[in-house]
Amino acid sequence: MLRLALRVRRADAELVLAELLALVPNGVEEVDVSDEVVEYALYGAPGELPELPALRAVAGGALVDVSTRTVANDWAERWREFHRPLVLGERLCVRPPWEPPAAGVAVDVVIDPGRAFGTGAHPTTRMCLELLLELPVACGATGLAGARRFAAVDLGSGSGVLAIAAAKLGWRPVLALDHDPLSVAATAENAVLNGVGEAVESRRFDLRREPVPVAEVVLANLLAPLLRDWCSWLADDPAARPPVVIASGLLTGEADAIAARFADVGLAESRRSIAGEWAALLLLRAGGG
Repeated sequence: MLRLALRVRRADAELVLAELLALVPNGVEEVDVSDEVVEYALYGAPGELPELPALRAVAGGALVDVSTRTVANDWAERWREFHRPLVLGERLCVRPPWEPPAAGVAVDVVIDPGRAFGTGAHPTTRMCLELLLELPVACGATGLAGARRFAAVDLGSGSGVLAIAAAKLGWRPVLALDHDPLSVAATAENAVLNGVGEAVESRRFDLRREPVPVAEVVLANLLAPLLRDWCSWLADDPAARPPVVIASGLLTGEADAIAARFADVGLAESRRSIAGEWAALLLLRAGGG
């Protein structure tokens, strides 16, 4: 098994990660090397990844240091150690299938991450879940009239953590959208695994070319450039503005600018969560209607 590592200045990490999203063959590991440097690692069998000497390259306009090394063939088993259960009080547990259910937790979500996705432990996903737990579920169960077919939309679904958690919390039906066909398939499989296959629709989607379907709440765990693209859509179509948006995937230094961009399209910041270098925003449509 080969490990291809890319080290980049933290200020350029978002640019590099955006480039990697289209390339991920077997998984991405994020390592904080220092306060100034982040490392992203891809894993794959020989032939799947190039075996490169140490070099410096350009990705998304940022300089990265690239290296490869061979890792033990039991990596696929040791990889499981990176995926631990996420327990949010007594309300929600998100766990991989090889971990037992958490005692005394109301909602149990089982996510098989494959080797390309996570199980919800990343701070951006966890903050989305925490903010979702604060919303009254009735908000998603009523008022679905006319074009509002979905109670919740998971924008950038990955393995389906947010979509499935929303469905099990009572937000139904849920639409899970992702540009990566592997994500679409993983979400559909995990929805069936959790008994909510009929409540979660998983669909391939290109945010830069298609409008987001209208819903009561949109869970948008996306990079800042994609959130800005969505705001451009909302500026052109006021009727598409959802009552509630939970926006994550943001570095703390980006949160003010993204909050201001949403405010420009009628979605005001109600709350901000911070976890280390990451931020998430709870945004409410002006007037509540």
